[in-house]
Amino acid sequence: MSLLSSRTTEDQLKPLIAPRCDARSGTIGVLSLDPSPYDKAAVMSGIQHATRMSDYYVSLISLRVPSRGSLRGAVRRLRDLAVDGILVLAPQPTSIETLARASAELPVVALGAREQDVLSAVSSDDYAGAVSATRYLLGLGHRTVFHIAGPSDGLELGSRLAGWQDALLAAGADVPAALIGDGSPQSGYVLGCCLARRDDVTAIFVAGDQMALGVLRAMSEAGRRVPDQVSVVGFGGIPEGEFFSPPLTTVGQNLTEMGRRGAELLQAEIEAGAVAPVHETIPAELIVRASTAAPA
Repeated sequence: MSLLSSRTTEDQLKPLIAPRCDARSGTIGVLSLDPSPYDKAAVMSGIQHATRMSDYYVSLISLRVPSRGSLRGAVRRLRDLAVDGILVLAPQPTSIETLARASAELPVVALGAREQDVLSAVSSDDYAGAVSATRYLLGLGHRTVFHIAGPSDGLELGSRLAGWQDALLAAGADVPAALIGDGSPQSGYVLGCCLARRDDVTAIFVAGDQMALGVLRAMSEAGRRVPDQVSVVGFGGIPEGEFFSPPLTTVGQNLTEMGRRGAELLQAEIEAGAVAPVHETIPAELIVRASTAAPA
């Protein structure tokens, strides 16, 4: 959840928003670990709303391909800019250890991270969103729901997969083997082609809207009409989903609220000093459009 090229490390670490210019005001550092352009813009909107209501400025650094070395370099750069705390956008599980070391010197809040014990975090309630999508499809009358999960190293794999599986088990429905994509439309298309050949597939829950786009194309090419023969639900709530053909039913994430709440939480930790890590979730919302219907 890339806007920068990666010509040099220095280019990657160039701050995009001016650092503190008033010594009486605080500064929040934002470290963006390559979320999608839409995710980044939505989260930043919430952060900017929260900081406008306070005396904090914002310094932003983006890393296209975060590694331990580049993460350490980015944190050092933010410390050089005299930030009082750091918000991290879309940290991978492998980044948490490096960021935890930084939290020993500065408050760090992770946005869109899995729940863990070392950093405060604010994330979307992906588990509940997956449950609601699966229950919705079952409620339409589908006997089971197939799932395209992924990517395998992504933040959302475990919670969305678990929500789908638990909803099927609770309903007494069969639990098909999940397929794992990489988050791209291409992988959704390839896996969608596999599902399109199966007559028992009438409903598919896809863990990302971009992969769902590929599934819609695969179904169209296979002559499987959506939603008359196959219902498709995505996840993410990207604005383009409304203009897919057909418009995509999806689970929307309130990323703006995630950014706002994360900034508020970080400011509270800056002002309070050392505190125990906390984790907050932002509710996800099922958005029903024309890609879903009762089975024929």
